[in-house]
Amino acid sequence: MDLALDPGIIKRRQRHKVLVIAALLATLCLAAWGINRVVGPSVDASGLMLAQVRIGNIANTINASGIVIPVHEELVSSPIQTHVAKVHAKLGQQVRAGELLLELDDRAVVLAIDSIREQLAQQENRIAALTLELSQKRKQTASAIELLQLDLEAARVRLARSQTLRKAGGVSAEDLLTAELNVRRIEIQLRQQREQIDDNQRVTSINIEGARLQKNILQKQLAQQQQLFEQTRVRAPFAGMLTQLMAEEGASVGNGQLVAKVSELNNYKVEASLSDFHARALGAGQAVLVEQGNVKLAGRVQTILPEIQNGTVKLLVTLAEPNHAMLRNKLRVEVNIVTEQKSHTLLADAGPAFNGRGPQDIFVVRDGVARKTTLNIGASDGKSVEILSGARAGERLIISDTSRYKDRDSVRMAE
Repeated sequence: MDLALDPGIIKRRQRHKVLVIAALLATLCLAAWGINRVVGPSVDASGLMLAQVRIGNIANTINASGIVIPVHEELVSSPIQTHVAKVHAKLGQQVRAGELLLELDDRAVVLAIDSIREQLAQQENRIAALTLELSQKRKQTASAIELLQLDLEAARVRLARSQTLRKAGGVSAEDLLTAELNVRRIEIQLRQQREQIDDNQRVTSINIEGARLQKNILQKQLAQQQQLFEQTRVRAPFAGMLTQLMAEEGASVGNGQLVAKVSELNNYKVEASLSDFHARALGAGQAVLVEQGNVKLAGRVQTILPEIQNGTVKLLVTLAEPNHAMLRNKLRVEVNIVTEQKSHTLLADAGPAFNGRGPQDIFVVRDGVARKTTLNIGASDGKSVEILSGARAGERLIISDTSRYKDRDSVRMAE
């Protein structure tokens, strides 16, 4: 006959069973933790770029590539089609204002000058001949007028005598009419001679004026040719550096072809290029930070060039220190155009993990584990980014490339 177990024994057996189950569960958890430590993903913190969230000021900037160019440079072109006769300067040397750089063959210009001078001499001779001819005609007409005046006086005397004799019947009516007509004829001739003087004066004056006009045209042509002759002696327009030169003697040069370029020294600006995607955010007067190595120079956007080529927009930047010792012609620099200023905001160093503005999944390190957290990224100046939400000051972020962990929510950090 079976006897009932003592309740104390039953309780001890239940406690033992619970302890065994608890120990088994603990063992399983410990084993899982151990396996996770051995097999689960972990990264070496020394191989990552970490940034600590801090409070500071930031300027939202647009990055562009820039090249240093002179504020003032002048191109010198050939005035005629010719060839280089002699070179007096070397590319890259500093030149003085008016210094002779090279000579162009001027024989064609010299021939043109001689031809124009000959034509000028012909016009001067023609003016002198016309003036002399007018003087001679004036003298001849004046002599003819004097003779006609004498004839007129004699005719009037005869007419008066005929009129007196007619009253006495000594002269016929026909003789009296002849005397009257003779007076009228001489008066007409005298008037014609006086008019001839005015006509000769007008005709000769017109011819002389035409000759003088032609002379003025030739004088202007001569001045142009003399100017071309001077331009065949290519000189520096101002003191600076010779940055381009047609240095091969005997080389053919076309009309208007560039033969030299002089750039101003110690006075520079920057020509920046960037994607036209940012064109709407650009404006004249915006602050600019130009960087080259450890040197940073302040500036402002002077103008935005209207033409867009191959998806690139260009702008000119004036510098607060245009004569800085670092600046050199054609030096490549980094240009940061400031579009927005913010102060006392959360910041972190920029890195490959960030991609523009807006919500982004970034690993935030907490308690030795990097957990994927959605951060809202704001302004950026190329060196730092603004964190609008998702992290607190003092926390650390993984800012290096974490694309290989994009499918995981957390990663252990192996210190």
